[in-house]
Amino acid sequence: MQASQPAPRRQALQQRVASAILEAAASVLAAHGERGSMTDVAEAAGVARATVYRYFPNRQSLLDELAALAVHSAGERLASARLEHVPLGDGLARAVRALVDVGDLFIVLARERLRPPAGEFERHVSGPLRRLLERGQQTGEIRDDIPSTWLADALLGTVASVLSSSPALGREDTVAAIASLFADGARAEAAGGRAEAAGAR
Repeated sequence: MQASQPAPRRQALQQRVASAILEAAASVLAAHGERGSMTDVAEAAGVARATVYRYFPNRQSLLDELAALAVHSAGERLASARLEHVPLGDGLARAVRALVDVGDLFIVLARERLRPPAGEFERHVSGPLRRLLERGQQTGEIRDDIPSTWLADALLGTVASVLSSSPALGREDTVAAIASLFADGARAEAAGGRAEAAGAR
């Protein structure tokens, strides 16, 4: 008896359906946060609600998969940006661009406070950003009175905040706005200026 659908073709179809559900979920949750339901996800993906549950038995399993996908996407983009091979200013712009290009997935990752398997976020996202900022601290371009971990978290939070704000900016305007907003607060001169102001009081 011949199978109705060859296994490779069936697997490819399943992958396309899963990808469509994840893409729809990222869009729905980025727009509506916790108010976005599995029904909303099904409608956005163009599938039945039962199909969503067949692939993701509950909301948490869907969120876990979104977190893993977001970290994988961000990690690949940050690695391709070659942050360690360019000056700090260029590195910041490249890092921000990499995170911005993750899009809705990144907003969901930050807003839902998701965390992928232990070490994945640190290895692929936080680690590269922290090393870039530590290099800036060593060269005196970035203030060193704040731990690099805090600075990396602040950069991630700024990206998430700007991406989810309204009205939305174009890609390059968004990158420039985030890079300049973060750099002005993290610049070493800013710390010196505050110290002088404090001494003058």
